[in-house]
Amino acid sequence: MANRIPPTSDPGFGIYVHWPFCLSKCPYCDFNSHVRAEPVDEKRFIAAFKAELAHRAGLTKGRKVRSVFFGGGTPSLMKAESVAAILDAIDGFWAVEPDVEVTLEANPSSVEAGRFRDYRTAGVNRVSIGVQALNDVDLKQLGRLHTAAEARAAVDVAAKTFARYSFDLIYGRQQQSVAAWRSELQTALTWAGEHLSLYQLTVEPDTIFERLNLAGKLVLPNADQSRAFWDATQEIMNAAGLPAYEISNHARAGAESRHNLIYWRYGEYVGVGPGAHGRIMVPKGRRAQATERHPEMWLTVVETDGHALIEDEMLSHEEQGDEFLLMGLRLAEGIEPARFEAVAGRSLDSARISSLIAEGMVEMTPQGRLRVSPEGFPLLDAVVADLAA
Repeated sequence: MANRIPPTSDPGFGIYVHWPFCLSKCPYCDFNSHVRAEPVDEKRFIAAFKAELAHRAGLTKGRKVRSVFFGGGTPSLMKAESVAAILDAIDGFWAVEPDVEVTLEANPSSVEAGRFRDYRTAGVNRVSIGVQALNDVDLKQLGRLHTAAEARAAVDVAAKTFARYSFDLIYGRQQQSVAAWRSELQTALTWAGEHLSLYQLTVEPDTIFERLNLAGKLVLPNADQSRAFWDATQEIMNAAGLPAYEISNHARAGAESRHNLIYWRYGEYVGVGPGAHGRIMVPKGRRAQATERHPEMWLTVVETDGHALIEDEMLSHEEQGDEFLLMGLRLAEGIEPARFEAVAGRSLDSARISSLIAEGMVEMTPQGRLRVSPEGFPLLDAVVADLAA
Protein backbone atom coordinates (compact mmCIF):
# COMPACT_ATOMS: atom_id res chain seq x y z
CA MET A 1 0.00 0.00 0.00
CA ALA A 2 3.06 2.27 -0.16
CA ASN A 3 1.87 4.09 -3.27
CA ARG A 4 -1.73 4.56 -2.23
CA ILE A 5 -3.07 8.03 -1.47
CA PRO A 6 -1.49 8.40 1.99
CA PRO A 7 -3.49 9.00 5.15
CA THR A 8 -3.34 12.58 6.37
CA SER A 9 -4.25 14.57 9.44
CA ASP A 10 -6.28 16.78 7.05
CA PRO A 11 -8.74 14.48 5.25
CA GLY A 12 -9.92 17.38 3.11
CA PHE A 13 -13.16 19.17 2.30
CA GLY A 14 -15.68 17.98 -0.28
CA ILE A 15 -19.03 18.96 -1.74
CA TYR A 16 -21.83 16.52 -2.47
CA VAL A 17 -24.56 17.53 -4.94
CA HIS A 18 -27.66 15.32 -4.91
CA TRP A 19 -29.75 15.11 -8.09
CA PRO A 20 -32.77 13.11 -6.91
CA PHE A 21 -34.45 12.11 -10.17
CA CYS A 22 -34.35 8.74 -11.97
CA LEU A 23 -36.10 7.25 -14.97
CA SER A 24 -37.29 4.38 -12.73
CA LYS A 25 -36.90 3.17 -9.15
CA CYS A 26 -34.74 0.06 -8.77
CA PRO A 27 -36.25 -2.56 -6.43
CA TYR A 28 -33.14 -2.77 -4.22
CA CYS A 29 -32.63 1.01 -3.90
CA ASP A 30 -33.17 2.85 -0.62
CA PHE A 31 -31.57 6.11 -1.80
CA ASN A 32 -33.55 9.32 -1.97
CA SER A 33 -34.51 8.96 -5.64
CA HIS A 34 -37.76 9.89 -7.37
CA VAL A 35 -39.44 9.29 -10.71
CA ARG A 36 -41.37 12.12 -12.35
CA ALA A 37 -43.81 11.77 -15.26
CA GLU A 38 -43.31 15.40 -16.29
CA PRO A 39 -40.00 17.06 -17.19
CA VAL A 40 -38.11 18.54 -14.26
CA ASP A 41 -37.77 22.35 -14.18
CA GLU A 42 -33.99 22.10 -14.27
CA LYS A 43 -33.37 25.84 -14.40
CA ARG A 44 -35.35 26.35 -11.21
CA PHE A 45 -33.55 23.51 -9.44
CA ILE A 46 -30.12 24.83 -10.45
CA ALA A 47 -30.99 28.24 -9.00
CA ALA A 48 -31.90 26.48 -5.74
CA PHE A 49 -28.63 24.51 -5.75
CA LYS A 50 -26.75 27.80 -6.08
CA ALA A 51 -28.68 29.24 -3.14
CA GLU A 52 -27.83 26.24 -0.96
CA LEU A 53 -24.18 26.42 -2.00
CA ALA A 54 -24.11 30.09 -1.01
CA HIS A 55 -25.59 29.20 2.37
CA ARG A 56 -23.04 26.42 3.03
CA ALA A 57 -20.20 28.65 1.89
CA GLY A 58 -21.14 31.05 4.65
CA LEU A 59 -20.75 28.22 7.17
CA THR A 60 -17.42 26.94 5.82
CA LYS A 61 -15.32 30.00 5.13
CA GLY A 62 -11.65 29.39 4.39
CA ARG A 63 -12.10 25.81 3.17
CA LYS A 64 -10.43 24.55 0.02
CA VAL A 65 -12.47 22.14 -2.12
CA ARG A 66 -10.69 18.83 -2.77
CA SER A 67 -13.59 17.04 -4.44
CA VAL A 68 -17.09 17.49 -5.83
CA PHE A 69 -19.44 14.53 -6.26
CA PHE A 70 -22.68 14.59 -8.26
CA GLY A 71 -24.76 11.69 -6.91
CA GLY A 72 -28.35 10.62 -7.01
CA GLY A 73 -30.67 9.65 -8.35
CA THR A 74 -29.23 9.86 -11.83
CA PRO A 75 -27.06 12.97 -12.29
CA SER A 76 -26.34 11.96 -15.89
CA LEU A 77 -29.90 13.09 -16.62
CA MET A 78 -28.77 16.66 -15.90
CA LYS A 79 -27.85 18.96 -18.74
CA ALA A 80 -24.13 19.61 -19.05
CA GLU A 81 -24.74 23.34 -18.72
CA SER A 82 -26.45 22.69 -15.37
CA VAL A 83 -23.39 20.80 -14.14
CA ALA A 84 -21.19 23.65 -15.38
CA ALA A 85 -23.34 26.23 -13.59
CA ILE A 86 -23.02 24.37 -10.28
CA LEU A 87 -19.26 24.00 -10.68
CA ASP A 88 -18.95 27.69 -11.54
CA ALA A 89 -20.88 28.53 -8.37
CA ILE A 90 -18.60 26.33 -6.27
CA ASP A 91 -15.56 28.00 -7.81
CA GLY A 92 -17.00 31.38 -6.89
CA PHE A 93 -17.80 30.50 -3.27
CA TRP A 94 -14.68 28.54 -2.26
CA ALA A 95 -11.03 28.17 -3.19
CA VAL A 96 -10.66 24.98 -5.25
CA GLU A 97 -7.61 22.73 -5.31
CA PRO A 98 -5.86 22.66 -8.71
CA ASP A 99 -6.30 18.89 -9.03
CA VAL A 100 -9.86 18.82 -7.68
CA GLU A 101 -11.68 15.56 -8.35
CA VAL A 102 -15.13 16.08 -9.92
CA THR A 103 -17.15 12.85 -10.14
CA LEU A 104 -20.53 12.34 -11.78
CA GLU A 105 -22.62 9.17 -11.39
CA ALA A 106 -24.18 7.84 -14.58
CA ASN A 107 -26.51 5.07 -15.63
CA PRO A 108 -25.71 3.28 -18.90
CA SER A 109 -29.17 4.03 -20.28
CA SER A 110 -28.46 7.77 -20.09
CA VAL A 111 -24.93 7.68 -21.56
CA GLU A 112 -24.15 9.17 -24.93
CA ALA A 113 -20.68 9.95 -26.24
CA GLY A 114 -21.55 13.59 -26.93
CA ARG A 115 -23.12 13.99 -23.49
CA PHE A 116 -19.97 12.67 -21.79
CA ARG A 117 -17.79 15.03 -23.80
CA ASP A 118 -20.03 17.91 -22.71
CA TYR A 119 -19.67 16.86 -19.05
CA ARG A 120 -15.89 16.80 -19.47
CA THR A 121 -16.02 20.31 -20.94
CA ALA A 122 -18.19 21.39 -17.99
CA GLY A 123 -15.48 20.29 -15.56
CA VAL A 124 -16.23 16.65 -14.73
CA ASN A 125 -13.03 14.58 -14.68
CA ARG A 126 -14.26 11.26 -13.29
CA VAL A 127 -17.42 9.19 -13.86
CA SER A 128 -18.91 6.31 -11.92
CA ILE A 129 -21.28 4.10 -13.90
CA GLY A 130 -24.02 1.93 -12.39
CA VAL A 131 -23.54 -1.24 -14.45
CA GLN A 132 -24.61 -3.68 -11.66
CA ALA A 133 -24.64 -6.90 -13.76
CA LEU A 134 -23.25 -8.17 -17.06
CA ASN A 135 -26.18 -10.23 -18.28
CA ASP A 136 -29.64 -9.12 -19.36
CA VAL A 137 -31.61 -11.57 -17.20
CA ASP A 138 -30.07 -10.32 -13.96
CA LEU A 139 -30.25 -6.70 -15.07
CA LYS A 140 -33.98 -7.12 -15.55
CA GLN A 141 -34.34 -8.74 -12.10
CA LEU A 142 -32.47 -5.78 -10.62
CA GLY A 143 -34.89 -3.39 -12.30
CA ARG A 144 -32.25 -1.83 -14.52
CA LEU A 145 -33.31 -0.19 -17.78
CA HIS A 146 -30.11 -0.91 -19.70
CA THR A 147 -28.83 -4.07 -21.36
CA ALA A 148 -25.42 -5.64 -20.93
CA ALA A 149 -24.45 -4.37 -24.38
CA GLU A 150 -25.46 -0.82 -23.41
CA ALA A 151 -23.41 -1.15 -20.23
CA ARG A 152 -20.32 -2.16 -22.20
CA ALA A 153 -20.86 0.71 -24.63
CA ALA A 154 -21.19 3.18 -21.75
CA VAL A 155 -17.96 1.98 -20.14
CA ASP A 156 -16.18 2.21 -23.51
CA VAL A 157 -17.37 5.82 -23.93
CA ALA A 158 -16.20 6.65 -20.41
CA ALA A 159 -12.77 5.13 -21.06
CA LYS A 160 -12.35 7.21 -24.21
CA THR A 161 -13.60 10.42 -22.61
CA PHE A 162 -12.20 10.52 -19.08
CA ALA A 163 -8.80 9.76 -17.62
CA ARG A 164 -10.54 8.27 -14.57
CA TYR A 165 -13.67 6.15 -14.50
CA SER A 166 -15.23 3.42 -12.40
CA PHE A 167 -18.28 1.20 -12.49
CA ASP A 168 -20.38 -0.72 -9.96
CA LEU A 169 -21.40 -4.36 -9.82
CA ILE A 170 -23.75 -6.13 -7.42
CA TYR A 171 -23.01 -9.75 -6.51
CA GLY A 172 -24.66 -12.41 -4.39
CA ARG A 173 -27.77 -12.01 -6.51
CA GLN A 174 -30.68 -14.44 -6.39
CA GLN A 175 -29.70 -17.82 -7.89
CA GLN A 176 -26.18 -16.58 -8.69
CA SER A 177 -23.44 -19.14 -8.05
CA VAL A 178 -19.94 -18.30 -6.90
CA ALA A 179 -18.60 -19.83 -10.10
CA ALA A 180 -20.84 -17.57 -12.20
CA TRP A 181 -19.69 -14.54 -10.20
CA ARG A 182 -16.04 -15.48 -10.71
CA SER A 183 -16.60 -15.60 -14.45
CA GLU A 184 -18.54 -12.32 -14.45
CA LEU A 185 -15.89 -10.55 -12.40
CA GLN A 186 -13.11 -11.74 -14.70
CA THR A 187 -15.07 -10.33 -17.63
CA ALA A 188 -15.59 -7.05 -15.77
CA LEU A 189 -11.85 -6.73 -15.27
CA THR A 190 -11.37 -6.68 -19.04
CA TRP A 191 -13.61 -3.57 -19.11
CA ALA A 192 -12.17 -1.93 -16.02
CA GLY A 193 -9.72 0.89 -15.68
CA GLU A 194 -8.25 1.50 -12.25
CA HIS A 195 -11.31 1.33 -9.99
CA LEU A 196 -14.27 -1.01 -9.39
CA SER A 197 -17.01 -0.85 -6.76
CA LEU A 198 -18.34 -4.31 -5.84
CA TYR A 199 -21.33 -4.55 -3.52
CA GLN A 200 -22.84 -7.70 -2.08
CA LEU A 201 -26.61 -7.47 -2.47
CA THR A 202 -28.41 -6.62 0.75
CA VAL A 203 -32.11 -6.21 1.43
CA GLU A 204 -32.74 -2.66 2.61
CA PRO A 205 -35.83 -1.50 4.56
CA ASP A 206 -38.76 -0.03 2.64
CA THR A 207 -37.68 -1.41 -0.72
CA ILE A 208 -39.46 -3.70 -3.16
CA PHE A 209 -36.77 -6.32 -2.49
CA GLU A 210 -37.66 -6.25 1.20
CA ARG A 211 -41.29 -7.02 0.41
CA LEU A 212 -40.27 -9.81 -1.96
CA ASN A 213 -37.88 -11.21 0.60
CA LEU A 214 -40.52 -11.23 3.33
CA ALA A 215 -42.90 -12.99 0.94
CA GLY A 216 -40.30 -15.66 0.20
CA LYS A 217 -40.00 -14.57 -3.43
CA LEU A 218 -36.42 -13.31 -3.12
CA VAL A 219 -33.88 -15.72 -1.64
CA LEU A 220 -30.35 -14.47 -1.11
CA PRO A 221 -27.19 -16.38 -0.16
CA ASN A 222 -26.84 -17.68 3.39
CA ALA A 223 -23.90 -16.74 5.61
CA ASP A 224 -21.58 -19.45 4.29
CA GLN A 225 -22.42 -18.64 0.67
CA SER A 226 -21.95 -14.93 1.30
CA ARG A 227 -18.50 -15.62 2.72
CA ALA A 228 -17.64 -17.69 -0.37
CA PHE A 229 -18.66 -14.76 -2.60
CA TRP A 230 -16.53 -12.42 -0.50
CA ASP A 231 -13.47 -14.67 -0.58
CA ALA A 232 -13.73 -15.15 -4.34
CA THR A 233 -14.01 -11.39 -4.86
CA GLN A 234 -10.91 -10.62 -2.79
CA GLU A 235 -8.89 -13.38 -4.43
CA ILE A 236 -9.66 -12.24 -7.98
CA MET A 237 -9.23 -8.52 -7.30
CA ASN A 238 -5.96 -8.98 -5.43
CA ALA A 239 -4.59 -11.08 -8.28
CA ALA A 240 -5.65 -8.37 -10.75
CA GLY A 241 -3.80 -5.64 -8.84
CA LEU A 242 -6.98 -3.90 -7.64
CA PRO A 243 -7.14 -4.81 -3.94
CA ALA A 244 -9.83 -3.46 -1.66
CA TYR A 245 -8.88 -0.13 -0.15
CA GLU A 246 -12.37 0.01 1.39
CA ILE A 247 -14.72 -2.87 2.11
CA SER A 248 -16.56 -2.57 -1.24
CA ASN A 249 -14.15 -0.50 -3.32
CA HIS A 250 -11.11 -1.71 -5.22
CA ALA A 251 -8.44 0.32 -6.97
CA ARG A 252 -4.90 0.41 -8.19
CA ALA A 253 -2.61 2.46 -5.97
CA GLY A 254 -3.38 6.15 -6.39
CA ALA A 255 -6.72 5.62 -8.15
CA GLU A 256 -8.92 5.65 -5.05
CA SER A 257 -12.04 7.83 -4.96
CA ARG A 258 -10.74 11.00 -3.32
CA HIS A 259 -14.23 12.14 -2.47
CA ASN A 260 -15.14 8.96 -0.65
CA LEU A 261 -11.81 9.03 1.19
CA ILE A 262 -12.95 12.32 2.71
CA TYR A 263 -15.99 10.52 4.15
CA TRP A 264 -14.09 7.47 5.36
CA ARG A 265 -11.22 9.49 6.84
CA TYR A 266 -13.78 11.62 8.68
CA GLY A 267 -13.16 14.87 6.85
CA GLU A 268 -15.55 17.75 6.26
CA TYR A 269 -18.15 17.91 3.53
CA VAL A 270 -21.29 19.83 2.72
CA GLY A 271 -24.31 18.31 1.02
CA VAL A 272 -26.75 20.25 -1.14
CA GLY A 273 -29.91 19.01 -2.80
CA PRO A 274 -32.88 16.98 -1.55
CA GLY A 275 -31.92 14.60 1.26
CA ALA A 276 -28.22 15.49 1.19
CA HIS A 277 -26.10 15.13 4.34
CA GLY A 278 -23.07 17.04 5.56
CA ARG A 279 -20.51 17.14 8.36
CA ILE A 280 -18.79 20.45 9.08
CA MET A 281 -16.55 21.79 11.83
CA VAL A 282 -17.47 24.94 13.71
CA PRO A 283 -15.62 26.51 16.67
CA LYS A 284 -17.66 24.50 19.17
CA GLY A 285 -17.31 21.14 17.40
CA ARG A 286 -18.64 18.99 14.57
CA ARG A 287 -22.14 19.48 13.20
CA ALA A 288 -24.32 16.93 11.41
CA GLN A 289 -26.55 18.40 8.71
CA ALA A 290 -29.34 17.04 6.49
CA THR A 291 -31.79 18.63 4.07
CA GLU A 292 -35.46 18.16 3.26
CA ARG A 293 -35.83 14.91 1.31
CA HIS A 294 -38.83 15.58 -0.93
CA PRO A 295 -37.58 17.32 -4.11
CA GLU A 296 -40.43 19.76 -4.63
CA MET A 297 -40.65 20.56 -0.93
CA TRP A 298 -36.87 21.07 -0.85
CA LEU A 299 -37.21 23.46 -3.79
CA THR A 300 -39.95 25.50 -2.12
CA VAL A 301 -38.08 25.72 1.20
CA VAL A 302 -34.84 26.83 -0.48
CA GLU A 303 -36.69 29.50 -2.45
CA THR A 304 -38.31 30.71 0.77
CA ASP A 305 -35.47 30.41 3.30
CA GLY A 306 -32.29 30.26 1.19
CA HIS A 307 -31.54 26.69 2.32
CA ALA A 308 -33.43 23.51 3.17
CA LEU A 309 -31.57 22.23 6.25
CA ILE A 310 -33.94 20.32 8.49
CA GLU A 311 -31.16 18.92 10.70
CA ASP A 312 -28.17 20.91 11.96
CA GLU A 313 -27.05 19.40 15.24
CA MET A 314 -23.86 19.41 17.28
CA LEU A 315 -22.48 15.89 17.63
CA SER A 316 -21.35 14.72 21.06
CA HIS A 317 -17.85 13.30 21.49
CA GLU A 318 -19.40 9.86 21.81
CA GLU A 319 -21.32 10.26 18.54
CA GLN A 320 -18.21 11.51 16.77
CA GLY A 321 -16.21 8.56 18.07
CA ASP A 322 -18.83 6.10 16.84
CA GLU A 323 -18.91 7.73 13.39
CA PHE A 324 -15.13 7.85 13.21
CA LEU A 325 -14.89 4.10 13.88
CA LEU A 326 -17.77 3.24 11.57
CA MET A 327 -16.20 5.13 8.69
CA GLY A 328 -12.49 4.65 9.29
CA LEU A 329 -12.49 0.92 9.91
CA ARG A 330 -14.05 0.39 6.49
CA LEU A 331 -10.65 1.31 5.07
CA ALA A 332 -7.85 -1.20 4.60
CA GLU A 333 -5.47 1.44 6.03
CA GLY A 334 -7.43 1.54 9.30
CA ILE A 335 -7.36 4.40 11.80
CA GLU A 336 -4.96 6.27 14.05
CA PRO A 337 -5.90 5.53 17.69
CA ALA A 338 -4.59 8.99 18.67
CA ARG A 339 -7.02 10.66 16.26
CA PHE A 340 -9.87 8.59 17.66
CA GLU A 341 -8.95 9.89 21.12
CA ALA A 342 -8.93 13.47 19.85
CA VAL A 343 -12.32 13.03 18.18
CA ALA A 344 -14.06 10.94 20.84
CA GLY A 345 -12.50 12.41 23.97
CA ARG A 346 -11.51 8.94 25.19
CA SER A 347 -9.10 6.16 24.35
CA LEU A 348 -9.98 2.88 22.74
CA ASP A 349 -10.21 -0.01 25.20
CA SER A 350 -6.82 -1.74 25.04
CA ALA A 351 -8.30 -4.97 26.44
CA ARG A 352 -10.87 -5.11 23.63
CA ILE A 353 -8.18 -4.43 21.04
CA SER A 354 -5.99 -7.19 22.48
CA SER A 355 -8.92 -9.61 22.45
CA LEU A 356 -9.78 -8.81 18.82
CA ILE A 357 -6.12 -9.15 17.83
CA ALA A 358 -6.01 -12.57 19.51
CA GLU A 359 -9.13 -13.58 17.58
CA GLY A 360 -7.52 -12.44 14.31
CA MET A 361 -10.16 -9.77 13.71
CA VAL A 362 -7.91 -6.68 13.86
CA GLU A 363 -4.19 -5.92 13.71
CA MET A 364 -1.78 -3.10 14.43
CA THR A 365 0.38 -1.90 11.55
CA PRO A 366 4.09 -1.05 11.94
CA GLN A 367 3.00 2.62 11.70
CA GLY A 368 0.75 2.19 14.74
CA ARG A 369 -2.56 2.19 12.86
CA LEU A 370 -5.40 -0.08 13.93
CA ARG A 371 -7.05 -1.88 11.04
CA VAL A 372 -9.48 -4.72 10.49
CA SER A 373 -7.77 -7.87 9.25
CA PRO A 374 -8.75 -9.67 6.03
CA GLU A 375 -10.41 -12.29 8.24
CA GLY A 376 -12.34 -9.63 10.14
CA PHE A 377 -13.68 -7.61 7.20
CA PRO A 378 -16.66 -9.92 6.50
CA LEU A 379 -17.62 -9.33 10.16
CA LEU A 380 -16.93 -5.58 10.09
CA ASP A 381 -20.16 -4.46 11.80
CA ALA A 382 -19.51 -6.75 14.78
CA VAL A 383 -15.89 -5.60 15.05
CA VAL A 384 -16.90 -1.92 15.03
CA ALA A 385 -19.61 -2.53 17.60
CA ASP A 386 -17.12 -4.30 19.88
CA LEU A 387 -14.58 -1.47 19.67
CA ALA A 388 -17.21 1.25 20.12
CA ALA A 389 -18.77 -0.33 23.22
